[in-house]
Amino acid sequence: MASIQERVTKIIADKLVINESEITPNSNFKKDLGADSIDLVELIMEFEREFGISIPDERAEEIQTVGNAISFLEANS
Repeated sequence: MASIQERVTKIIADKLVINESEITPNSNFKKDLGADSIDLVELIMEFEREFGISIPDERAEEIQTVGNAISFLEANS
């Protein structure tokens, strides 16, 4: 089974159509990866589906970087 970081990176690369090598834990979804608010909602939904969890809206708003997403998923899945 791939690590959470590998799975998150693959989802982001697929959804945002970017190379996995461009994605680091410090990457900000909006500033560094060019995601808009719709992209962010779709990414959260994809994380929920992939990891079998529910991410409350107030927590989703706190996920600004790839590292934030990985930390949340590690703690909650």
